[in-house]
Amino acid sequence: MKLRYILCPALFSLSGFVQAAEPLCLQKEQAIQHEIDMARKHDNQRRITGLERALTEARAGCTDAKLKGEHQEKIKQHQQEITQREHDLKEARDKGDSEKIAKREKKLAEAREELKSTEAAPY
Repeated sequence: MKLRYILCPALFSLSGFVQAAEPLCLQKEQAIQHEIDMARKHDNQRRITGLERALTEARAGCTDAKLKGEHQEKIKQHQQEITQREHDLKEARDKGDSEKIAKREKKLAEAREELKSTEAAPY
């Protein structure tokens, strides 16, 4: 009898944990579904096929932890790219090549924008 009183709240708390862990995957599924709807609207069958495959994969293997890990990996890659771009810019400045400096500054700014947009994305 006591076990029932202990087990029921524990199960309810676990079910709440599972529900709390799903919003990112649900957002991803909804975004893919929106893209499918847009592709249908424009009668783009190849895009629909690819997006339906992506939706199936997202439903089968999506976890919030996996999405967060992938997101952190993307952020890390962008940070490494920024570091490389900064190094390239420094070399261009050391050589004094104004054309290369301008090009490197532009690429660095683009890399920083990509990082900013990746950090702002939910997954």
